Amino acid sequence: MNGKILGVIIVGAGLIAGVALYYLQVYAYYKPVNLTQVDLRLTSVVTGEPDFFLYEDLQAIDADSSPLRFRACMTTSESLATLTEDFVIYEQAEPLVAPGWFDCFDATEVGEALEQDRAIAFLGQRDIIDGIDRVIAVHEDGRAFAWHQLNDKLKK
Repeated sequence: MNGKILGVIIVGAGLIAGVALYYLQVYAYYKPVNLTQVDLRLTSVVTGEPDFFLYEDLQAIDADSSPLRFRACMTTSESLATLTEDFVIYEQAEPLVAPGWFDCFDATEVGEALEQDRAIAFLGQRDIIDGIDRVIAVHEDGRAFAWHQLNDKLKK
C-alpha cells in the first residue's frame, strides 16, 4: 500500500511540475505591448539609422525574461517597392514561433512567404539589444510582422 501512495505522490508532483512549466513558458512572462511602449522603425539605406515608416493596427507582446520573445503584427500602407528603395533588406530572416494564443503571428506562414517572395524582411534595428536584431517582414498585402532574432555576434 505504501508503494502506491508514493507512486501517486511522484506522478502528481510530476504532473503539477509539468503544468507549471508549460504555463511559465507559454503565458506567464508575456505581456501585451501598446503603441507608446514600442518604437518600430526600419533602417534607412541612405543613413544606416533606424527611420520611421507608416504602420497601424499594432498588436505586440514582449517578455522581460528574454529579448527574443518580442513579436508584433501590424499593417502598413507603404508598398513593397517603396520600402525596398528606402530601407535595408534583411537576408537572414528566420521568424521565431510565437505562443499559440498570440494568433496574429504565424511564424510558419511568415517564413513561407519570405521563401516564396510574397514578403520581404527588413532590418528594423541592428543590435536593438547587443547581439539581437529587430526584423520586420512586410507582405504584399500590407500585413507586417516583427520579431527579434540573434545576429552574427551571438550565432557564432
